[in-house]
Order: sequence, then C-alpha cells, then structure tokens
Amino acid sequence: MSYLTGILLVLTGGLASGSFYMPFNKVKNWAWETYWLTGGLFSWIIVPWIVTLLTVNSLFEVLSNASGTTIFYTVLFGILWGIGGLTFGLALRYLGMSLGMALALGLTAAFGTLIPPVYTGEISKMILNISGQLTIGGVVLSLVGIGIVGRAGVLKDRELPEDKKQESIKDFNLNKGLLVAIFAGILSACFAFGIAAGEPLTRLAVKAGTNTLHQNNPTFVLILIGGFATNAFWCIRMAVKNKTYGDYVRSKKTPIVSNYLFSALAGTIWFMQFMFYGMGESYMGKYGFACWSMLMTSTIIFSNIWGLILKEWKGTGRKTHITIISGLIVLILSIFIIGIGSYLQ
Repeated sequence: MSYLTGILLVLTGGLASGSFYMPFNKVKNWAWETYWLTGGLFSWIIVPWIVTLLTVNSLFEVLSNASGTTIFYTVLFGILWGIGGLTFGLALRYLGMSLGMALALGLTAAFGTLIPPVYTGEISKMILNISGQLTIGGVVLSLVGIGIVGRAGVLKDRELPEDKKQESIKDFNLNKGLLVAIFAGILSACFAFGIAAGEPLTRLAVKAGTNTLHQNNPTFVLILIGGFATNAFWCIRMAVKNKTYGDYVRSKKTPIVSNYLFSALAGTIWFMQFMFYGMGESYMGKYGFACWSMLMTSTIIFSNIWGLILKEWKGTGRKTHITIISGLIVLILSIFIIGIGSYLQ
C-alpha cells in the first residue's frame, strides 16, 4: 500500500504540473514576461518557503549545517533548470499544452530519470534483477509514449492551416517551438540533478525530526532560488526591452486584480507538483528516481487531456486522434510498469 500511496501522490503532482498553465489563459492584456514572473514569484519563492517553514523542523539550522559544496551545486542546478523552465514556458506559448509538454517533458524525463542512477552506479545493479529491469523498461516505454504523442503533434501541424492552429494557440510557431522545447527539455532535467545534489540536506532534515514526507523540501527551496534568479533576470530584461514594465500597475482596460490572482494561482499550482512529488518519492525506496519519469509522464497525460478539452486538436483527422489516444494509453501503461518495478524491489 505504501508504494500505491507513493504512486498516487506523484500522479497528483503530475495533475498539478499538467494543469498549472490553465490560469494563465485567463490573464488579459499582460505581456508574457509579466505574468510569467508574477506567477514565478509564487511558484519559486513565496509558496515553497511557506510550505517548507511549516513542514521542516529547524529549517535554518538544517541549511546552515549543510556543506558549502552541497548548497553550491544544488543552487547551480537550479540556475540551469531555471533556464530550461524559462524556455519551457515559451514552448507552451508556441506549441500549446499538448505538443509543447510532450516534446519538452520527453527529454526532461529521459535525462532526469536515467542520468542520476548512471552517475551513482545504481544502473548496473538494476539490470541484474527483475524489479530494476521493469523500472528501466517502464521508463523506456514512457519515452515511446512521448514519441507517439509528439508524432500526433506533427500530424496535427501538417493537417491544419495557420489560421486554425492559432484559434486555440495564439502564438503558434512550430519551428520556434521545436527549438525551445528541445532546449527546455534538456536543461529542465537539471531539477532531478539538483535533487540528487541536495541529498545531504534531506538527511539533515530527517535527522532534525522532519517527517520523511517532507524531507525534500529544503532541497526544493534552494533549487527554486536558482530558478527564480534566472527567470527574474530574463523577464526584467524583456520588460525593459519591450517597455512592458508598466503592466504591473496599469489599470486601464486591464483587469489588474484578476491578473495578479490568476498568475498567483498558476504559480501555486505549479509548486504543488514538487510538493506531491517529494512526498511520493519518500515511499518508493531506492528506485525513487523513477518517480521523475512518472511525474513527467503523468504531466503529459493531464496536459494532453486539457489540450483536448481546449480543442487544440479540433479539425484534425481520425488518424491524428488515434495517434494521440494511443500515446496516452502507452504512457498510462508505463506508469503501471514503473510502479510494479518499484514495488518488487
């Protein structure tokens, strides 16, 4: 039951991750850099620190007892992840929820899941037992499912004229979207590396009496500080370049209060993915790294469901619909296989 609980918690994180962008669609008359930074203030700073202060015993003592090397690399991976997260937002802007999530998160899942066990040497032990083989097989199957979903996006691009694409995705641009999605996918995997680098913080938190459900929170706040620094620098630069810095106080024809509320909601929902992810990972034993693939996979599933609801696939043919549904089925199957592998170990 503990493994089932862990899987359900990670899937809840995937639901949050796949849904966070929805409130941004309600923001009116704000430039992208305005609502992205506003939401980011909540997702990277305000909400994580509130949650961590409430759930981690002696937080500042835990942070002060960590080595400088641990803090440096955790924040550094956060900065690199922040660059990926920044371009991830652009991928959604140019490709929409369905295709943008599939391409960016596919690479994130591959690098973020497999590189840590390769680095630690755990991968050599995994391939010698059935639980490890199932876990690796589930990760590989999730990549196959992601590829199928990406194929559906390519079919969609071929079928629809430009005006139809932009009915549901205002700034649709396949070439720009593909470039930023690939870049975002590779660098976004650095969040998983940051979690691995912050493992000493996890041990210190547990030693201080923190519930293991929340043991990853001190690592999260450091990673997110790095991510916030990267995104804040870029968004401020864009605001100066585009002269959109007045968005924050402009009220004429702009629902300023609701814009702040929807941006804050998006940021809060975004952080919930890692809160639930960290809780779920604590149940999954030494194969907890596979939770990263489960999080990315479930994010793609839920984001594509939203894409269908938002009619991003409207006007496409039967073949495209069959392809996207097939991809989602494969992704769901991969989650079950990873869960079985983690359970058997």
